[in-house]
Amino acid sequence: METPPTDTSAAGLADNAPVDRSAAAGLWEAYRAARPELATDAEPPSVEQFGDHPELTDELLGLVIEGPKRATASLVAEFAAEGEPLPRVGSHWIACDSTGRPRAILRSTELRLAVIDEVDESFAYDEGEGDRTLAWWRDGHERYWRRATARLGFEWSPDLEIVLERFDVVWPAEIAD
Repeated sequence: METPPTDTSAAGLADNAPVDRSAAAGLWEAYRAARPELATDAEPPSVEQFGDHPELTDELLGLVIEGPKRATASLVAEFAAEGEPLPRVGSHWIACDSTGRPRAILRSTELRLAVIDEVDESFAYDEGEGDRTLAWWRDGHERYWRRATARLGFEWSPDLEIVLERFDVVWPAEIAD
């Protein structure tokens, strides 16, 4: 069984590079030109990175590009802290690697709010991380959210709301579902 990382602090973790918004806009325009029937968002998509440090960011993005990761989970408080609205079914977002380079456009297919104890085996499996079990998922995510809440200035609690999101990879064409 693969073991989640044991570090629960943000100390010693390098930062990701800022996202390249110009390159992300170019990727979005290429997708809009090729798939206008899907690229109907009223606003440009958010441009984001998985994880909170380069190693994790690139590992998670690799799972997206290679195929097993088709879900993600974020604290509602993370969206609030960034002044971002919660995702909507059908909305898009651009995933960047740790250098800030946009690598994939994702389209939300399912969303729900939950707390950690309401997450099921199916969702944990669809996240594609670790050994894909619920136990691994809960342990790894709690460790991540302890770092995230510390950065946001409050303490992790298992009753914090989580956005559970499933997605499809829609662009570039060579990695699309």
